[in-house]
Formats: sequence, C-alpha cells, structure tokens
Amino acid sequence: MYKAKAAIADGNGGFFFDTVNVGKPASGEIKVKIKASGICHTDWDSIKTWHKKFIIGHEGAGVIVELGDNVTEFAIGDKVILNWAIPCGECFQCQEGNLHICEVNSPVTGKGLCGHAGEQACDHNGVSLQRSFHLGTMSEYTVVKAAAVIKIDSDIPFPSASIVGCGVMTGYGSAVNAAKVKAGSSVAVLGCGGVGLNVIQGAAISGAVTIIAIDLSPERLEQAIQFGATHTVLAHKDDPDLVKMISDVKTLTKGRGADYAFECTAVPALGSAPLALIRSAGIAVQVSGIEQKIDFDCELFEWDKIYINPLYGQCNPKRDFGQILQLYDAGKLKLDELVTKTYKLEDLQSGFDDMLAGRIAKGVIVFDD
Repeated sequence: MYKAKAAIADGNGGFFFDTVNVGKPASGEIKVKIKASGICHTDWDSIKTWHKKFIIGHEGAGVIVELGDNVTEFAIGDKVILNWAIPCGECFQCQEGNLHICEVNSPVTGKGLCGHAGEQACDHNGVSLQRSFHLGTMSEYTVVKAAAVIKIDSDIPFPSASIVGCGVMTGYGSAVNAAKVKAGSSVAVLGCGGVGLNVIQGAAISGAVTIIAIDLSPERLEQAIQFGATHTVLAHKDDPDLVKMISDVKTLTKGRGADYAFECTAVPALGSAPLALIRSAGIAVQVSGIEQKIDFDCELFEWDKIYINPLYGQCNPKRDFGQILQLYDAGKLKLDELVTKTYKLEDLQSGFDDMLAGRIAKGVIVFDD
C-alpha cells in the first residue's frame, strides 16, 4: 500500500488535497508514479459538473513502479504516458479500428467503470475512490489498466510527455486522423489555445500550405505563428455573425473558404462557425467537445459540406503516441514550447486561473521526487 497526495473533487464544485491509499495492481494492471500531469479545461468542467468525489486529472506521464500479474509488455522503471482510450481490443468498435470509442473501457463511450482499475486501486478514508477518465493523474501514484499505458522511447521531459495524453493528441489527431488534412490544402483554426495550437501543428505536418489562425487575443495569434500558422485573423466580439471573420478567411482562400476548418474554443455559440468558414465540399471539425444544444442554419451545409465531431483525435494510442514522440525527437513537433508554466500540486487553483484567463497555452502539475 502506497500513500499518495492527491487533488480530489469534492462533489460540490470544488476540490481539496489529501492523502489517499494506492493499493497493489491486480491482474492486467500497472502502478505508475506520476511525474507530471497536464491541466485541462475538462478537469475544470468535471469538477463543476460531475457531482461526485474523484481524483482529478487525465493527462499524465510517469514511471512504472509495480506490475500486476499477466502484464508482459512492460517492466518496472519504464517511462510511460497514460491514455484514456484504454481500448479493450475486442469490442465492435475496437475491431473496426475505432480504438478511441471502445464500447467497453472508454470513459466516454464505454460501460461505466469497466476501464477502471479494481476497487483495491485507491481509497480515501477507507472508501474506494474513482479516478478521472479511469486515470486520476493528479495523484503521486495511480493504478491503471495496462491498456492505459504507452511506453516512452524518447528523452522527452515528463511535463512535455504528459500533455501528449490528451491536449496534443486531440488537436494533432483531429487534423491528421479525423479530417485527414491533405498536402497543399487550406486550413482555418478557430481558437488558438493548447488544443488549437496542436491542430495547427498537425495541419502543418500534413502539408497544408495556408493555415489561418483565428483568435480574440493578439498574443495567442503571435504564438500560433510559431507553431505553424501562415496567416492570422483577429476575431472581434462585436462581430457576432462572424461577417468579418468569414470575409477575411475567404480573402485568404481565393474567395472560396478554407478546405478544412476547426472549432477549438468550446464556446457553444461558435459550434456552427467552422461550417461558415469552409468552401463547398469542405470539412468542418468540432474539436472542443461542445455538447449543448445550439441552433444551426441548414444553409451553412450548402453545398456538400461535411461536419464531424471526433473524440480524442481518433486516437490509436500505440500508433499515435509513438508517432508524436518521433516527430518531437525529429524537431518537427513542438511540445516543450507548449508548456507555458508548471505548478506544484497545491498550486492547482493558480493553474486553473491562468488557464481560464488565457494566460497560458498549457499548464502542468509537476510532482517532487
């Protein structure tokens, strides 16, 4: 039994820090010493909306410290990134190749807590405690299924590795896997936070020649250029119908609109915006996970436009995490530069404040050795 300091959602919209007990991994499970955990908008939203106690965090990297029975692909001491796809490999969607929407283990599309490690994995004051997205990375130790772990074959620092587990994968994968951005194409990216910057990187790696970054913040637009944007459009709150934005994008795309447009703001009112930014027969991608009801003008679909809402960048963990790390090692994908600021666990609220105020691209909790 390990003792671990953790950030725990209290079920009433807040969180606190306390020591939890982390048990032995059961068969097919792995115990990981977390070295770094990314701070994500989803963490904040889950604290406010899940109405239950759980360990916060779903982006993490660390070192394996204990193996359960029947775990043969890993060894104690391996550096790993955690993923929340946790594919079972056997359900209909996994057999179809859609590992990111596993019908059994996924915390989004699966069956309850099937993707969780067993109840022995963690308790708080003697009561079993769930972990966010079956991971709970804002804890010094966590126990997860072996399918939630990808070995790191790179010298990447743990803070940079941790964000691969969600923000990088979601943005990069939305461009590369979901939209399948083609070489020579034009791309518009609405919202240049951590996820949007990775859409930009994915589009650039795919060979897009016109990459238009759109944001309300001039500072974020400057950063977008560093991550591969070729043009910027400063959005305005006094342009609710996006007239100027649409005009600017069309001016940069020979009057047609972009081949691909990605919404990365999580603002419900902008859910239909990517449709307005693409040409006929273009592809609009809703990246940010908007789930509220919104009004759509069906004329925005004219003509032959496609609108997709991919989960987790259509992540295939073994394939994609390795590819991302190879691109990082080759200097083709910026990850260190995404980590704007690091925090100690007890400073998590400051990390949330910086994230919500748009002061950082990506914040990361770093655990002491």
